Amino acid sequence: MEAKTATEPLLPVANPRRASNGATLKKVKTTCIWTPPLALFAAFVIYETFNYSSSGYSNDFQNQILTLEVQANDSGRLIPETLFGIFFEEINHAGAGGLWAELISNRGFEAGGKNTPSDIDPWYAKGDENDVILSTEPTSLFKRNPIALRISTLCGSNSKPCPADGVGVVNPGYWGINVRVGKFYTVTFWLRSDTSVNLLVKFISEDETRTLGHQILQVDKVNSSTWHKYTLRLEAKDTDHRGKLAFTTTNQGSIWLDQVSAFPEETYKGHGFRAELAQMLEDLKPAFIRFPGGCYVEGVRLENAWRWRDTVGPWEERPGHLNDVWNYWSDDGLGYYEFLQLTEDLGAAPVWVFNNGISHEYSVNPRLIQPWVKDVLDGIEFARAPKSTQWGALRAAMGHPDPFPLYHIAIGNEDCWKPWYQENYMAFYSAIKAAYPDIKLISNCDATNGPLSHPADFYDFHIYTNAYNLYSMAHQFDQKSRVDRPKVFVSEYAVTGGDAGTGSLLAAVAEAAFMIGLEINSDVVEMASYAPLFVHANDRRWNPDAIVFNSWQQYGTPSYWVQQLFKHSSGARLLPFSLVLPWGSNPVMSVLRRHDEHLNADFLVIKAVNFGNDVVPMRITFDGLAAEGIDYANSTMATLTSAWTMDENSFAQPTKITPQISQMAKPTSDLQVVLPAHSVVALDLRLGDKQPKGLGSSSHI
Repeated sequence: MEAKTATEPLLPVANPRRASNGATLKKVKTTCIWTPPLALFAAFVIYETFNYSSSGYSNDFQNQILTLEVQANDSGRLIPETLFGIFFEEINHAGAGGLWAELISNRGFEAGGKNTPSDIDPWYAKGDENDVILSTEPTSLFKRNPIALRISTLCGSNSKPCPADGVGVVNPGYWGINVRVGKFYTVTFWLRSDTSVNLLVKFISEDETRTLGHQILQVDKVNSSTWHKYTLRLEAKDTDHRGKLAFTTTNQGSIWLDQVSAFPEETYKGHGFRAELAQMLEDLKPAFIRFPGGCYVEGVRLENAWRWRDTVGPWEERPGHLNDVWNYWSDDGLGYYEFLQLTEDLGAAPVWVFNNGISHEYSVNPRLIQPWVKDVLDGIEFARAPKSTQWGALRAAMGHPDPFPLYHIAIGNEDCWKPWYQENYMAFYSAIKAAYPDIKLISNCDATNGPLSHPADFYDFHIYTNAYNLYSMAHQFDQKSRVDRPKVFVSEYAVTGGDAGTGSLLAAVAEAAFMIGLEINSDVVEMASYAPLFVHANDRRWNPDAIVFNSWQQYGTPSYWVQQLFKHSSGARLLPFSLVLPWGSNPVMSVLRRHDEHLNADFLVIKAVNFGNDVVPMRITFDGLAAEGIDYANSTMATLTSAWTMDENSFAQPTKITPQISQMAKPTSDLQVVLPAHSVVALDLRLGDKQPKGLGSSSHI
């Protein structure tokens, strides 16, 4: 993902009522197949605004019905099991203060730099400067994290007692700590002092008037002078979604504090991920996770690039780094190991994007690239090698003795035309293929309009544009060769700009049309992921995003819910169909057959996108399916739409635009449904018990 949106020029709007020779288009019949060149819609046109009359739609329009005939007895073409996944980038505080459940910001006091004095923001003193002074010193126990905080308490003598609630230091987390009554939190920190001390460790309310939960730590003089690690379990006795963590004392003297961490005890599968946000990812059933970026991988300056080996091992020893692309500190608690663990927890394939010696401002000379190649090979060893190896042993020590199934790796991010990318690419490609021939490698260079100059298993395709352009790009890969490698990885796509807002209906409908195009072209497009995935409401660096959150709330934008409607596509079978299109009607649609292992049942899935202003009635027939072939009592229709194209979800109305699910009624003749204006409709039709099973998806990766 680039820091600036890359948009394409708006395509000219075609008139759906006129053919190229000026004749009026009345009705067109077309057959949708996947044999190239693809003709998804022979009479496809872009968007036209229709006029409403005071009496509703015209009689001419009411008499025009779109007819869909599904070839239900066809075995179809298998869609890759990797088709739809997710892309995580550390942007918008997606991980730090988001998916990673760490509650403390700048936990090691390193965000202000390794020179002293340094800025310890967002930490601040509790008590005035006559009672307490905060300073930083390079006295940490951890060499890679040399900075520690010194709390000098000036009060506490008989002549100058401290305030009753003590003085010390406070951390507000990431725009507030979600403290909930009855919940438990683990607070870990390193401490030493120059004398015996009674330390109060507590969660306090946003206005600092209430104690939400606390523990008292007593450190005697014998043990005070050396660093010790302490772990406390705090139970919340009250609730504040914007709470803070405080360390206070009424004893005079100095306390040194370092590497402060706080986690809720309840995390996703016990692995440190914020449960509510991780559950939203699980609900998407992602086939893969591309991580950790994005521009985050590159850095504006190479010294601020994400380095995998700095993000593994004990968290206290991870040096962290400045995320200079998006301008905030990353303590790297969410590191390489944690990303691999997340893919396992979600049942998704890992797709690692590594830095290939290129930042936004600098490229490593090919004569000097070999240490970078060795670094990547070590990273693969960490993920895949037995625990008897150097890096496999570290992975095992971190809690995962078995290797992770890392089979997809991207050589850089959006670097194709930067100096020396293609020369350095071959150094990485040759070394990785020699050591791990089963790993599929992804090039940053776009092969849409011509062959690559180097070998690759995939090429990366990114598109951020307005809704009308993305809608028209349902045909982007229609003419792509079905024979030549590499395959396509659409690893970043989204509607951006004015018609996207912070997550509009219009953007989501256009994205759905584009995704249907990816389904139809899934013989050449094997992987695709929306971007960005997360945004903290207090740190919007990019709009729109799939999931919006703060310290205690979260919701999916309409784009997130579109992703939900495609969660069964990976590994399903694409079926052929034919259409009879009335004039003025231009829906984009696909038909899949999927197998539900849990229910041991097959489903026909029909998805249709109506990007126009008019309601479109649709009749559906099934060739090769018996009259009793559909179990309507266990079939549903999901409709995603809203009153206005720029409608959005919000914390106040988190489900304003979500798929509305209704049970299908058994029709008296042909199945008929209505496609509302600006909508995505998905039918999930369960096949009857007498229909052959197992023609749908294979098992999900």
